[in-house]
Amino acid sequence: MYRRVTVIGGGISGLAAANHLHRIAPEIDVRLLEAGPRLGGVIQTTHKDGFLIEGAADNFITTSPGAIQLCEDVGLGQDLIGTNPRERGAMVLSRGKLEKIPEGFAVMAPSRLWPLLTTKILSPKGKLRSGCEVFVPRKRGQEDESLKSFVCRRFGTEMFERLVQPLVGGIYTADPNRLSVAATMPRFLDMEQKYGSLIRGMLNQRRSREQPSEKGGGARYSQFMTLRGGMSQLIEALEKSLPEDAIRLNAPVNFIVPSGSRWSISSGVEDPQREQSDAVILAAPASPAARVLSTVDGELSKRLGGIQSASCAVVSLAFRREQIGHDLQSFGFVVPAIEGHFILSCSFSSVKYDGRAPEGTVLMRVFIGGACQSGLLRLPNMQLLELAHWEVAKLLDIEGEPLMRHITRQRHAMPQYHVGHQKRIAKINQRLEWFPTLALAGNSLNGVGVPGCIESGQKAAERIASALRTGSTNTTAKTAMN
Repeated sequence: MYRRVTVIGGGISGLAAANHLHRIAPEIDVRLLEAGPRLGGVIQTTHKDGFLIEGAADNFITTSPGAIQLCEDVGLGQDLIGTNPRERGAMVLSRGKLEKIPEGFAVMAPSRLWPLLTTKILSPKGKLRSGCEVFVPRKRGQEDESLKSFVCRRFGTEMFERLVQPLVGGIYTADPNRLSVAATMPRFLDMEQKYGSLIRGMLNQRRSREQPSEKGGGARYSQFMTLRGGMSQLIEALEKSLPEDAIRLNAPVNFIVPSGSRWSISSGVEDPQREQSDAVILAAPASPAARVLSTVDGELSKRLGGIQSASCAVVSLAFRREQIGHDLQSFGFVVPAIEGHFILSCSFSSVKYDGRAPEGTVLMRVFIGGACQSGLLRLPNMQLLELAHWEVAKLLDIEGEPLMRHITRQRHAMPQYHVGHQKRIAKINQRLEWFPTLALAGNSLNGVGVPGCIESGQKAAERIASALRTGSTNTTAKTAMN
């Protein structure tokens, strides 16, 4: 029986959903509607003056296999590259100086004690308080907790301000006073409950990893990977994996409404088109997705629309190597809020991955804004470019003007998983049970990284394929709307 599924949103989540649905149910007619003039969402690779510039994510973590598997599925396995083996680690700004983050420190807990004891980042008092974490009792009760509350409770304020806050800020561009530890770092909550201490848990996990493997051969991939030609390679490959007539650009969706056992979709601006679909995968950011759903279910729309988002600017700067006085022997640095600077972090793109800059030059990306410095984004592009240059010139001892400058603004691109986020998502999923042929995907739900987005899209595709196979329809939607 002929069936059509419409995917709304052409970012990585929507493309992964469309690709997966086409793969597992080739008999289904998959259509993808993208509001803008191009696919990829925030992922955008730009080639400029011999430099490869990423506007958003420049890699993905490999602890979750979804991104690697998808790259291989679309024929990009040979283009996967790992981080530069000659360099490792990152730095943090500490009292005006860049210091190496202690080896074995993983976002909010150490897996090695000696590097933490010898670091210059923490004072003797801060080290003592951090070490006392092994004596802090488990938290009782299931209430969600902010990341700041969790870290300060277990390790003390100095560890939070000097190490955890800048590292988490570099990932989520969020306010740690409001960020949910359960929604962002659940493994540390599990560790607390299982071992009674994050330090004991991390040491135990490290010992387990260091035990000889029966399989041998070592890991195939480094912890972070990217594509030789940039992250847009994956977007282009996903586009090619779909039928030629499957994608429509510049087609913003105005609304969707249940129409008997199907969905009626209105898209376009000047000359809106109405079309019918047997199922819908909504893979747009939370705010526009909530607007589309307002004609389907007010409660669902309200819950989804309550997920806030942050914006940032990504400034790419290039210099000749001899202009930079710092040795750059790391992949970049993060900046604690307590240091009082105007940037969140800086990534050394050409140090991290080969093929990002011409020989003898360095490409770096500077991040500005986020939830805690959103006011900076009111500055015009030229001032943000100058601000980024001024900051890195001081910190990295850079002389002269950049060879190349480029700025990308990511507006409302980073969802904020505030305390209570998991309960909100649970209620959204509960409400979705009324609509078996409607699925949600995207980084607003359960994961902000590329692998999380891919998994979200693929799960949405599997939900829809299952619903269509079993003959489920949206006939219960009228009950939900009443």
